[in-house]
Amino acid sequence: MQNPNGPPPGGMPPPGGPPGQPQGQGQPQGPPQQGQARPGGQPQPITPGPPNPVAIALANFLRAQELKPRTCILNGERKEMFRVKRALRAMQTPAYEKARKKNPALPAITDRAALENAFKLLPMSMLALRVEKIDPHAGHAHPPKRSKRVKGLWTVKIVPQQDAGDDMYYAWMYEGSQVMRKVYAALALIAIFIVVCYPLWPLKMRQGVYYLSWGFLCLLGLFFLMAIFRVILFCVTYFIVSPGLWLFPNLWEDVSFMDSFKPVAKKKKKTRSSSAGGAAGGQASANAAFAAATGQPMPASATTTATETQIATDSEAHQRSYVAPRVEEVGDDE
Repeated sequence: MQNPNGPPPGGMPPPGGPPGQPQGQGQPQGPPQQGQARPGGQPQPITPGPPNPVAIALANFLRAQELKPRTCILNGERKEMFRVKRALRAMQTPAYEKARKKNPALPAITDRAALENAFKLLPMSMLALRVEKIDPHAGHAHPPKRSKRVKGLWTVKIVPQQDAGDDMYYAWMYEGSQVMRKVYAALALIAIFIVVCYPLWPLKMRQGVYYLSWGFLCLLGLFFLMAIFRVILFCVTYFIVSPGLWLFPNLWEDVSFMDSFKPVAKKKKKTRSSSAGGAAGGQASANAAFAAATGQPMPASATTTATETQIATDSEAHQRSYVAPRVEEVGDDE
């Protein structure tokens, strides 16, 4: 007798299931996990959630490397921006293999595909996102005007397509460990408390702070005097030696303190008109030398402008007075 409540003999499928399919199959599979690619090469959307521990380990390694980051403005906040190719190079160095031995959570790098898949863990965990510079002429009918490049910070926006091209830029959303920031905050509170207790300081310490404050005040005054002097110098030299001497052109730019004093003076670049004029003058002198050596009249020279073309030739009187050289036969005296 068979148990009426037991499974059917011979591994038959349960009632209601498709024939020829074992039990446990045919059930819908769950969505692909974070970090896995969907079948068919379709892009996988980034869903908010807890970051992947592998991505956190990779982000901590890259934050400790020298990626030459730049400061940018993203949604009104300052973020650090880096280029993808520098991150990929850092993941191919012996330092990465050494760090991977200490931390097995770091992904293994075997080929280019594995390298890019490991890097894409950062945007999938919202640790770093691809950004691009905002075009102020986007959506306008006219083409963008080629303006002079101004040193400073880029205003960027997040790109929906998170690729891993070498020349693409990514901005860090992950700030790393906050231990040192908390330590600096505690030291700042201690420093403020010490300043508040200034009346309780010893007499010598208060005298030292008094002299130091005068020294800082003098440095601040010299800075403003230098800013006024550079304006006066530019106004004087503008009429004497055009276009004038402009000291410290990056003084008020949004750059670091040392870069504010580089370069010392702004250099004038050579324009295209002067170089074109020099080429035309050289061509004219070459034509004159050719005419003097051969005895032929100077060839016609064409001058092209934006509106018309003029051909400059010698005057008709000069052409009429020209006498071609003649060859005479001289007989022998014998």
